[in-house]
Amino acid sequence: MKRILEDLAGFGGAPAFESPLKVGAPNIGDRRRFSARLDAAFDRGWLSNGGPLVEEFERRVARTAGTPYAMATCNATAALQLVLRAAGLTGEVIVPSLTFAATAHAVSWVGLTPVFCDVDPGTGQIAPDHVESLIGPRTSGILAVHLWGRAAPAERLEAIARRHGLALFFDASHAFACTAAGGRPVGSLGDAEVFSFHSTKFVNAFEGGAITTGSEALARRLGALRNFGLTGENDVSWVGINAKMSEASGAMGLTSLDSVGEFVARNLANYRHYQAWLADVDGIRLIPFDERERNNYQYVIVEVDEERAGVGRDSLRHLLHQENVLAQRYFTPGCHQMAPYRGTAGLPGTEHLSARVLALPTGMGVTQEQVAEICQIIRLVVVNSQAISAREPVEAGAR
Repeated sequence: MKRILEDLAGFGGAPAFESPLKVGAPNIGDRRRFSARLDAAFDRGWLSNGGPLVEEFERRVARTAGTPYAMATCNATAALQLVLRAAGLTGEVIVPSLTFAATAHAVSWVGLTPVFCDVDPGTGQIAPDHVESLIGPRTSGILAVHLWGRAAPAERLEAIARRHGLALFFDASHAFACTAAGGRPVGSLGDAEVFSFHSTKFVNAFEGGAITTGSEALARRLGALRNFGLTGENDVSWVGINAKMSEASGAMGLTSLDSVGEFVARNLANYRHYQAWLADVDGIRLIPFDERERNNYQYVIVEVDEERAGVGRDSLRHLLHQENVLAQRYFTPGCHQMAPYRGTAGLPGTEHLSARVLALPTGMGVTQEQVAEICQIIRLVVVNSQAISAREPVEAGAR
C-alpha cells in the first residue's frame, strides 16, 4: 500500500494496479448457464423475434419492477424513444441536465424539445420545485432520472404531473432492483420507466433495455412500435422501428438476473469499505444511498471539494488514472452545456456537481482489498495536496 508521495505513479512509483480497474466493468454471472441457454436457442433455431428467452426475461423484469408489463428492447436509448413516441407527446419535455446525453437525445430524436431542469446539489436528483417552474403551455411531459441508482423524488413528481396533466416517465437506467418512495419498486413509478441492460450496468444483457408500465394500452402500443408497428402477421397499425431484443441478449440478461443477490452483496461490501476508508478524508464526500430503500449499490460516487481537499476533481482523476484506477466523471458537462443544447440559462446545482463528482470502480471485478488501496491513494493525494501542487507529476511511461 502506498505511504509517501513518491509511491504515487505520478511521482515516480509503479502503478498500484497492473490491470486497469474500470467503472462499469461487466458483472458476468455463471457462464455455464449462459452457454446452456444459448445452446438451447441454437437448437430451437430461434434467435430473435420474441423468442422464449426474451419472454422469460421480460417476465422476470416485470416481477422485479412490480408491474404487469415489461417490453425488452435492443437498448435503453431506443426504449426511451419508443415510450415518448407511444405516449404521443408533443412540444416540450422537462429533463434533468445532470444525466447521460442519451436521455436528452431520445427526446430530441422523436421531435420533442428537451427543457433542462436543475438538480439538488446535495443529491444530484432532479429538483421538483424547478420542474414546476419550467412548466409552460408547450410542456407535455417530464422525463426524470434515478441518477446513480439513487431514486428521484417520485412522489413529488407524481403530484406535479397530476396537477398539470402531464405524462411522467423515468430513465431508470442505473436503478434496476431498487426501490423508492417508501419501498415502491423502481419500474412501477409514473406512467412508465426505462431500464438499461448495457454491459456496464448492474444487470447486463450485453446490450439491451426494457420499458415497464402498468398500462395495458401503452404496453400494447409499445409492443407494436418496437416491431415495425406490426399488430398481426401482416397488419401494420403504426409507424414503428426495429428495437427488439435478441435471444443472445435474453440469455445474458437471464444469467445476470440469476446472480443479482451476489452482485448486490459485492457492491454493498465495496460501498461499506469506501464509506469507512473515506469517512475522515477532508474534502471527499461519498454521496450516500437511502438505506431505507433497497439499492443495488452499483455506483460509488464521490464529490471532491477542491477548497477543502486541496486538489481538484480533475487532478485527482488524473492521478488515479496513472495508478490504473479509471475513475469517471459522471456526468460532465451537464447536457445544457453540450454543443447541441447550449443556450439554456445556467443551472447552478448541475454545474456545481458536474465539476466535482467522480465515479469509483466497484462491481464483481473489484475486491475489498483493492477498494482499500484506491482509498489510500485518495488519502495520500489529499494529505500531500500542497506538495503535489508545487511539483510536476511524472507522465505515465516517462519513468
